[in-house]
Amino acid sequence: MRILAGTSKGVFTIDGDTPSPVLESGGVRDLTPVNGRLFAGTGAGVFVSDDNGDTWTCTGMTDREVWQIRGQPGSDSVVYAVCQPAGLFRSEDGGDSWSEIEAFAAVPEAADWCVPLDPPLPGRARALVIDEHDPKKLWVGVEVGGIMRTTDGGETWQLDRPGDNPDLHMMFPHPQDEGVLFASTGYGREDHIAEEIEGNAGVFRSDDYGETWSYAWKGITPRYSRPMCIDQRAPYALTVASAPTAFSNYKEDGGSNAMLFRSVDQGASWHSLCDQAHSPSSANFHGLTVDPEHPGGVVVGTDTGEVWRVSDSAEWTSVSDGLPAVLSLAVVA
Repeated sequence: MRILAGTSKGVFTIDGDTPSPVLESGGVRDLTPVNGRLFAGTGAGVFVSDDNGDTWTCTGMTDREVWQIRGQPGSDSVVYAVCQPAGLFRSEDGGDSWSEIEAFAAVPEAADWCVPLDPPLPGRARALVIDEHDPKKLWVGVEVGGIMRTTDGGETWQLDRPGDNPDLHMMFPHPQDEGVLFASTGYGREDHIAEEIEGNAGVFRSDDYGETWSYAWKGITPRYSRPMCIDQRAPYALTVASAPTAFSNYKEDGGSNAMLFRSVDQGASWHSLCDQAHSPSSANFHGLTVDPEHPGGVVVGTDTGEVWRVSDSAEWTSVSDGLPAVLSLAVVA
């Protein structure tokens, strides 16, 4: 197995203790294997590798920051990507070329999408779910905007906001239970930052394909949840990283105070995956993925350039350090 780290400066392969740079690019937000190919969503478009990350080719969307890439279940050729400015793109040739689904960005709600900084940034589509059984059902999470849902392959869209929260970060479907979705959210609103109280940020769960949502982060702090992954093996562990705010980082006095939590009952209860040295963590967690070699384990990357393997029993093993800030991870054969 090989671990790849998407960082603020590009992609690195980790074979043994020493990371090797294989792609220079800003902001590698996603590393995703799809049908034998490896995709990287970067600040300068989509890159594809056919040799497990040794070499890369840009295949399009060079004017966009690509935040997530997903293959259509059951298809060898259809791939989707979401990006900033908020958009949804589709490839019908395995990722070699891309076309925009224009109806997504044309919805009336898009006029209000933004990241509420000073000055505001364009809204970003950063999360994508494609239904396992019906490829015409898609969910796109927009920061800051909400969840756009379609049941006709993108011709028409409906807006949903878990708990009236438009600040969507990550979404994942449950591997076994149809209609169950999870979403991580923050404090961002189109025109302000919400009060840092329970309910205004955290994890939400839907049991009806995203039509309604319930708050699944009761009693958990810190509340600002962002990275998320779900194990495809029973008991389908859901792992989420959180920090006090969107800006929490290792440079702050006392560090970022980040935590890593795990649920094996669809968010009904949570337990910490942090060891003594990471309770809380001075480094913030941005990269997070399931560890296919260790059931129940995850691989996590930090804003200090570290990569760790974390077991289901909260044992932390260093994989690499000295990298730029780690934003995404993939483990490939």
